[in-house]
Amino acid sequence: MHPLNPLLRATDRPAIPLVQAWASRYTQDRGPLLDLCQAAPGYPPPPGLLARLAEEARDPSNARYGAILGERSLRDAYARQVSDRLRGRIEADHVAITAGCNQAFTLAILALAQRGDAVVLPRPWYWNHKMTLDMLGIEAVPLACTEADGFVPDAGAAEERITARTRALVLVTPNNPTGAVYPPATLAAFRDLCRRRGIALILDETYRDFLPDGAARPHDLFCDPDWADTLVNLYSFSKAYGIPGYRLGAVVAAPALIEQAFKVLDCLHVCPQRPAQAAMAALLPALDDWQAANRAEINRRGRAIRAVFRDLPGWSVASQGAFCAFVRHPFAGEAAARIAKRLACERGVACLPGSAFGDGLEAYLRLAYGGIGEADIPELGARLSRWPA
Repeated sequence: MHPLNPLLRATDRPAIPLVQAWASRYTQDRGPLLDLCQAAPGYPPPPGLLARLAEEARDPSNARYGAILGERSLRDAYARQVSDRLRGRIEADHVAITAGCNQAFTLAILALAQRGDAVVLPRPWYWNHKMTLDMLGIEAVPLACTEADGFVPDAGAAEERITARTRALVLVTPNNPTGAVYPPATLAAFRDLCRRRGIALILDETYRDFLPDGAARPHDLFCDPDWADTLVNLYSFSKAYGIPGYRLGAVVAAPALIEQAFKVLDCLHVCPQRPAQAAMAALLPALDDWQAANRAEINRRGRAIRAVFRDLPGWSVASQGAFCAFVRHPFAGEAAARIAKRLACERGVACLPGSAFGDGLEAYLRLAYGGIGEADIPELGARLSRWPA
């Protein structure tokens, strides 16, 4: 056997396939599997978008290679949407379209850092961010976030983690896995810190369209005329429009970074898949009401989740938002992975152990409720009640 890349071999495997393997052992004696693994929508895309996707897929021209940075029509449409919603001045030249937000993150890291550099990563972290840094030989410097602080990171503590090797600091809000929504003042403080220290602020807003009811726009970072000297913004059409299988994400950054992204994307996929780009570009301005209705639906599920755990002795919701609830379990001293495995196999509740998101998180499980209906949530309470028995 030829030798394999030691950095890749040392990178942890993703958690979801492991939990799905555990769930495959469930005999359904308590009813259908409750799959709370993946923080993605279970509802279908808008009907008009499905129709337009079919139309674009039939167009032979969309079977050819397209623009490396994404179709100009979608880059223009998304730049206008971000400018309108976040009160900034974003042009198409600030935008690259990617195959999902995971690729957007990889793109940003490759543009900003190299082996031996460091990136500050709040913990709990999204494991794909940690995996990407590990396989590239870039140190992930943990910034601990605690339940006592609502799992919101502190800019003062972050500054202590910055060294001469630091190239970027990563924030995810609404957060995956905790669901925590970072206040605008917190994001501004991190922007100011990164600007002062000469590093990039990578802001992953995969779940930006799923803020709590009544919340205003998530931040004013794009109102700053010099936003592009510090901010690298990531987004997922997959979550916002119910199309994770179509793999569309975006990077918004300085044109100089986008120019380097051009090189990376040409090596990864040459161009994002074209039918979904064309459909999104045509319909993006018309989907606001559909988005608002789904946001309200997800927030109703969130309230139902909180109600379930209020009635479960020993359990509590430590943090919650968007599609995620970060739940404290009552089994002190027991490994979170062992609890998650037993829940999947014995009770048909598939969720992720806190340990998947970093060290020191054995007390937690992550439940993602985007893929189950509100009517299924009381059944979750029934299966956790009096368990283990």
